[in-house]
Amino acid sequence: MTARWRGTGFLLRFALRRDRVLLAAWLAVLVATVAASAAATGSLYASTADRVAAAEAINASPAVVALYGPVLDTSSLGELSMTKMTVLYAVFVAFLSVVLVRRHTRVEEETGRAEVVGATAVGADAPTGAAVLEAVLASVVLGVLVAVVDVACGLPLAGSVLFGASWTGIGLVGAGVALLAAQVSSSARTVGLLASAVIGVFYLARAVGDLAAEWLSWLTPFGWGTRLSAWSEPRVWLLAAYPLLAASLVGGALALRRRRDLGAGVLPERAGPAEGSPRLRDAAALVWRQQGTALVGWTVGAAVLGVLMGSIVPTIGDMLDTDATRGVVEAMGGVGALQDALVFALASVVAVVVTCFGVAAVTRAAGDEHDGRTETVLATATSRSAVLVALASAALAGTTWLLLVSGVATAIGRGDGLAAVGASLAQAPAVWVVLGLALLLLSVRSRWAVAGWAVLVVCVTLGQVGAALELPGWVLGLSPYHHVPKYPSEAFVWRPEIALTAVAALAVSGAWWRYRSRDIG
Repeated sequence: MTARWRGTGFLLRFALRRDRVLLAAWLAVLVATVAASAAATGSLYASTADRVAAAEAINASPAVVALYGPVLDTSSLGELSMTKMTVLYAVFVAFLSVVLVRRHTRVEEETGRAEVVGATAVGADAPTGAAVLEAVLASVVLGVLVAVVDVACGLPLAGSVLFGASWTGIGLVGAGVALLAAQVSSSARTVGLLASAVIGVFYLARAVGDLAAEWLSWLTPFGWGTRLSAWSEPRVWLLAAYPLLAASLVGGALALRRRRDLGAGVLPERAGPAEGSPRLRDAAALVWRQQGTALVGWTVGAAVLGVLMGSIVPTIGDMLDTDATRGVVEAMGGVGALQDALVFALASVVAVVVTCFGVAAVTRAAGDEHDGRTETVLATATSRSAVLVALASAALAGTTWLLLVSGVATAIGRGDGLAAVGASLAQAPAVWVVLGLALLLLSVRSRWAVAGWAVLVVCVTLGQVGAALELPGWVLGLSPYHHVPKYPSEAFVWRPEIALTAVAALAVSGAWWRYRSRDIG
């Protein structure tokens, strides 16, 4: 090993230790999702005719194809089982690598820890190498686990291995994208936005290719997963495209890394105005200014996702028109009732995603406090109460706005009334409870704000899979999402909404009271 890479192994072990909880949680969720999909599809579509009918219904819906990709072999159980996993959930695989690489490269430089590490007997490229190796290891482990659970759930061995390898490849590409973005900007937040934008472009190009111009699907890694045809007549050679693209991205990133100063980006930072805008004189305006760009991006994403999901609702009857499911659909009240249930299910998923925006806003405030920016604000004629109220307003109002946008977009996509708007807004009190707890953690100690993500994970686990695990009712009730009325599949009930709102108000009030007296930083 050359001097520039000295200490890579040590930093890799340290990174794995730091990320042991993050990696375990992320891998467990992804593997469990694959296992659930593989296990459920076989029982729903027992015969070849049922599988062909379901696959043809998917291919006949442009919205479903744009979201999940097409089913190339309509008779394949493996391809039908992994339809959502092949494209949509591969995005989360890419983001896992983005989180890992950004955390151990740009975040370390931005906080100054990379400079401290660089002052020891560690090579200049060791931190970069350790970050990439961690992402590679995580991707390989994920690919192996996914292949194992697919085989365990009854899917063919060869297809399972190839599918797992495609997820490993997506993880490698995500690492390369993140590393290149980390060289462009000196801001960790901007790096996240750049990497997200590139992944979004890859995904959008795949959607356009699957709908109108097939050649575009061959140019994006999210299209390769479908074109691989892992479950029938596979194009094994296509797997080589993933490491080739990843190696090109990493090579370009290393070249840029060696031409820039530590802590700086290739793109120079722009100097701010000599005098601040009068509109930023109060804490609320400042917080909303900080969250504005992210909120715009989230709004666009919520609108697009809502329209796509709304377009899927009318086709659910065709997708589930099999001998095994027909009786279940009739027992639920027919296709109309099934569509209403799907609207609620989609709204509950969106609510979890939207909650991430609010939790991210709270953790960002904790970062401002660590970096001394909050203390600078408080040195002016700004009270602590005003800072917390501004943060709470951005988190609570921002998530409510996103729920509204998603509901309206889903109603537009469905083209049938505004029931989707009510279903989406009904989730708001549950979202507020989670954000209230995150604010309460921040008010106790700034470093506790990151535990807001743990609160979200626990609530989602109880709310989404608790019933399947047959947990006691009082345990399920710990998740605020469990109490949301199942509107429009059931009548709307005000009592749980009022109770959740009261709990959220108590949490925010407690955060406001505690934040006024604790030490900053």
